[in-house]
Amino acid sequence: MNEEEQRILQMVIQGGDARCAAMEAIEAAREGKFGQAAILLEQSSQTLAYAYSAQTDMFQKELGKERGSVSLLMVHAQDHLMGAITVRDLAREIVELYRREERER
Repeated sequence: MNEEEQRILQMVIQGGDARCAAMEAIEAAREGKFGQAAILLEQSSQTLAYAYSAQTDMFQKELGKERGSVSLLMVHAQDHLMGAITVRDLAREIVELYRREERER
């Protein structure tokens, strides 16, 4: 596996890890563990930041004419990254709804 493929695979892994942390944050909020939910959302955001940084670096190389191949693996990585970002954003909202519900009790 070449360096580009390793970076792409890392994006897939990080996207999956970020998505899992966001889903765990929802579960923690459902159980009233808002501190834990906040930690998990931050963990999700940090993991996404690493993946996004790798993606940005690859884009910059392509703009600089160091074109890599557009592979099915890269498309898969992009899909994971965008899906994880969406899940994290929705998880923030769901956690806030659980928090608001808890305060209203």
